[in-house]
Amino acid sequence: MPADLAALHGGTPNRPRTIRHYEETGLVIPSAPRSPGGFRLYTEADVARLMVIRRMKPLGFTLDEMRDLLEVTDRLDAGDVSAGQREELLGRLRGYEEAAHRRVADLRTQLERAEQFAGTLRERLTRAAVL
Repeated sequence: MPADLAALHGGTPNRPRTIRHYEETGLVIPSAPRSPGGFRLYTEADVARLMVIRRMKPLGFTLDEMRDLLEVTDRLDAGDVSAGQREELLGRLRGYEEAAHRRVADLRTQLERAEQFAGTLRERLTRAAVL
């Protein structure tokens, strides 16, 4: 059942302004017709696209990379590609998977360093409180 932007915002962690930006850049285009009141309506497939974007963003993927990945998955889901095209699309998809794993590893390293820094500050506060 299609949902409007307000209902969608309640079901996704994306803000309405962010969703509109994704529409303006062509990443997500509401598939459902507008409501009688003129509100944009989104299908479950639209919400799934928003969730892909939402998961790519913290990993530092660009809008162009997001657009490309969505195109790859759309074409694979459509199933009307030749064997050669399918292999090329799967190769691109593998590239995104590898990039995601690398970026997750980088984020884990950054988190570890941040936790070490916070621990250092905690130790300094403890020592300073004793003095």
